[in-house]
Amino acid sequence: MAGDALSDLLKTVRLTGATFFDIEAQDPWAVCSPSPASILPRILPGADHLISYHVLTAGHCFARIIGKEAFPVEAGEVVVFTNSDPHIMSSTPDLRADPPTADVLEIAAASQTPFPINYVKDGSLSARLVCGYLACDALPFNPLLEALPPVIKAGDVKGDGGWLGQFIKLAVSEVAEKRAGSETVLTKLSELMFVDVLRRYVESLPPQQTGWLAGLRDPHLSKALALIHDRPAHSWTVEALAKEAALSRTVLAERFTKLVGMPPMHYLAKWRMQIASELLSAGNSNVANIAAEIGYESEAAFSRAFKKMIGVPPSAWRLGVRPAPGSGGDEASDTESEPAATAAD
Repeated sequence: MAGDALSDLLKTVRLTGATFFDIEAQDPWAVCSPSPASILPRILPGADHLISYHVLTAGHCFARIIGKEAFPVEAGEVVVFTNSDPHIMSSTPDLRADPPTADVLEIAAASQTPFPINYVKDGSLSARLVCGYLACDALPFNPLLEALPPVIKAGDVKGDGGWLGQFIKLAVSEVAEKRAGSETVLTKLSELMFVDVLRRYVESLPPQQTGWLAGLRDPHLSKALALIHDRPAHSWTVEALAKEAALSRTVLAERFTKLVGMPPMHYLAKWRMQIASELLSAGNSNVANIAAEIGYESEAAFSRAFKKMIGVPPSAWRLGVRPAPGSGGDEASDTESEPAATAAD
């Protein structure tokens, strides 16, 4: 039975969370997030893509990417900056703020509990936020990142007792009580929160929307994507996928290319290399076993395809070498030209 393509992707690109900031503020206030380049080495070393989120647990505020228009945020809503673009959370739309210093980031990274930032002087609290970061692999292939807008705002429908409301209650409790394991609990909660935000975003997409997430919403394409994810070593053809997805070969090929942005066999080749890159980074399997696991009959065939598509050989990737921009050929047609093993069904 086919699985869940979104879950498969999030596991393979190693989505991980880290929660570090508990902000209490009194008007007027403003907090600026620094660039990902200054955050990743201190908070989530080893990751190559950063996602920021802010959950407003009390009060109201404004959020904006620097240089863009501000938008309001109310208590019970979460704002996700999918590329962690430098941004400002503030009590009014036009307040400026300096990003945290390197020292603050170092202390936050070393903290075993959410790092408190208090902007309340002698008045009453006007806003409270739980802020944190998520990281995932962007290379060699993460179609989710290309499908997301720079900012997503989400919140439960009032009175529906949805997951985001429960998340906020749990986050507030963990931050306030600072019990053993709070950091781990908040980390896992942030990952679950992000998945729920993604689901809400998919459900809100207009019918004409294209992209990988739009493909998930199409029952036929989601079946094809799930099959590719579940059985990457299988000797798939467009005909075989179309039959499983209950479409004709022509319709599957056209619809897949239109929504997902590439032909099915191109996607299969890229997904195989994403799995291979994750296995290489983990270091638990030799290259021959990895080649067999993703559908190549020989180590040599796999190594040629990996270098041609990614830009560096498997041995270099395992050592942490990443290709220079533009060095990968992205020749996904190798899926059909290289001999591939047939996985046991």
